[in-house]
Amino acid sequence: MDRRLFLLGALALAGCASSGPATLRPNTTLYILRHGDRDGENLSDRGRARARALVGALADDPVDAIHSPGIQRNLDTAAPLAAARGLTVQRRPQENPGTRLAAEAAGRSVVWVGNKGNLQAIWDTLSLPGDPPLDYGQLFVVRSGSDGAVTVERRFFGPQ
Repeated sequence: MDRRLFLLGALALAGCASSGPATLRPNTTLYILRHGDRDGENLSDRGRARARALVGALADDPVDAIHSPGIQRNLDTAAPLAAARGLTVQRRPQENPGTRLAAEAAGRSVVWVGNKGNLQAIWDTLSLPGDPPLDYGQLFVVRSGSDGAVTVERRFFGPQ
């Protein structure tokens, strides 16, 4: 087998592998939440109310960017916050987003509106304690301080 072909194959396989653990750089804040309540594939009335409530829940917090998979219920959850902050929701792949999210959020405050599967993947990739915010209305604030120490603050927003 040609050595170049072997190396290309090895690189291709490495690209398919899991990205492994990642760490948050100092002075990074992630606001992580699940999309609003849904009825089928779309947000329910309660989910739309919860999306509007997210604006108030983050009123006193800096937000530099909003990231979400391109799933409509996620985008609809992020839309009121994006409009209030004059930001565009940046669509990201939903599969294993933790490493990319950590890199893109470095030194900034970033919102991730996710789904059960990718929220768990972020939690695992960042080795965060406890369970991720899988229930509607949970808003977890993951902060890496100037010393790199990571804390998780658990908040709630919207209709209870």
